[in-house]
Amino acid sequence: MISFPNCKINLGLNIISRREDGYHEISSVMYPIEIQDILEVIQSEKLKFTSSGLDIPGGLETNLCVKAYRILAREFNISPVHIHLYKNIPMGAGLGGGSADGAFALKLINDLYDLNISNDQLKKYASELGSDCAFFIDNIPQHASGRGEVLAPYNVALNGKTIVLINDGTHISTQEAYSNVTPQSPDNDLQEILKKPINEWRGLLVNDFEKGIFKNQPQLAEYIDKLYESGAIYAAMTGSGSTVFGIFNDSPELHPNLQNLPGFVKKLKLK
Repeated sequence: MISFPNCKINLGLNIISRREDGYHEISSVMYPIEIQDILEVIQSEKLKFTSSGLDIPGGLETNLCVKAYRILAREFNISPVHIHLYKNIPMGAGLGGGSADGAFALKLINDLYDLNISNDQLKKYASELGSDCAFFIDNIPQHASGRGEVLAPYNVALNGKTIVLINDGTHISTQEAYSNVTPQSPDNDLQEILKKPINEWRGLLVNDFEKGIFKNQPQLAEYIDKLYESGAIYAAMTGSGSTVFGIFNDSPELHPNLQNLPGFVKKLKLK
């Protein structure tokens, strides 16, 4: 069985407080984006994971797809699987690609073995994999709170807009990102800001990771400036970086400084 794990962007990201369990209390709206990996799961005599495309660091036991299988094998009497992942979404990019792979592995294995696990239960399993994995079970725009696993559908009108995503290959670990941020309550409620017209988001809808990350990676702030110069109605960094994005009313002619970057520049129509 084959599926196509997609990535996400964060529309605003507030780091509100540090919790007693070591995680952080956050508020963000996550929005699915159709840049995809390819994930295949078939029955096998022994558990096996292979990959192609972008390199995937770490061993078998640290891979979220393998962890997804182990969670379900713990709960259900299922035979081993061979998991193959074609990796297209860059890692350490704030796009949630690894989280998507783990969540989609849960869904694929559920279908492969006709386990009939509800989405609510799949979200609980996904939360064992990582804070934002549960988002990819329903895979619709959602407000995330708690450590990212408390989800509620959120309607944000981006249909028909064009998004440009820029990733220059810079890898930023989540640990590095959190080490440069001071948790605090936001001045403005993120969900209320998102109800305003998009051209009013600038300066109000913030990603709290940006300030610390931009000190070490100033080129990311420059990309955002160039997106605005290219006509973006809103631009920001997604997640803990390093990907930045701009939202446009129409397909833009990008600033020359954005046209020959390492990594990728992707332009998509939002649905």
